[in-house]
Amino acid sequence: MITVRRSDERGHADHGWLDTHHTFSFADYHDPDFMGFRALRVINEDRVAAHNGFGTHGHRDMEIVSYVLEGELEHRDNMGNGGVIRPGEVQRMSAGTGVLHSEKNPSGEPVHFYQIWILPQERNIRPSYEQKSFPVADRTGRLRLVASPDGRDGSVTIHQDVAIYNAVLDDDALTHTFARDRHGWLQVARGEVTLNGNTLRAGDGAAISGEESVTVRGAGAEVLLFDLN
Repeated sequence: MITVRRSDERGHADHGWLDTHHTFSFADYHDPDFMGFRALRVINEDRVAAHNGFGTHGHRDMEIVSYVLEGELEHRDNMGNGGVIRPGEVQRMSAGTGVLHSEKNPSGEPVHFYQIWILPQERNIRPSYEQKSFPVADRTGRLRLVASPDGRDGSVTIHQDVAIYNAVLDDDALTHTFARDRHGWLQVARGEVTLNGNTLRAGDGAAISGEESVTVRGAGAEVLLFDLN
């Protein structure tokens, strides 16, 4: 079964410096039908104006993955980590027992990014941070693993049985096969795709359950695919 979550059905807030869309309930947006999906708790699509951002704030017991589509996002935390995330780079922060961090747009142009929160398998782990780059050539025409529980194939390591793939589609269809009793979520980052015959556009998502495999088509589009227990 594939259940489509349309972009214009998401929660939305425009704070001037921040334009944000919430796939699942978040902050002041609450929808009891969309509290998350499996271990996925948050999929936020954010656009932050030039020289603005989120001041220092805290998290705990959450796996936080950030993926930049356009622009730059600067990260600082109380673990001593700091750096700029650019398109094609994936950042993972395990909040565990607690971490303070800030996220700001250091450039003169807006930054457009996805932030994903995943519930960890275990609470109160030691906080940690990781950032890796995935060249567009490695993500074009294939589902490139960018996050996994064991860090395989050069992916960042998340503390949950979830695999995250990124793909920039070309003229060929891409197929992903699920192991028994696995589920999926597809998020369209840009462009238009078909997913097992369903048309999805930028910002749309789809929950996938009871499907042996999914096939996605849409030259020029970019997607994130989550394989979940």
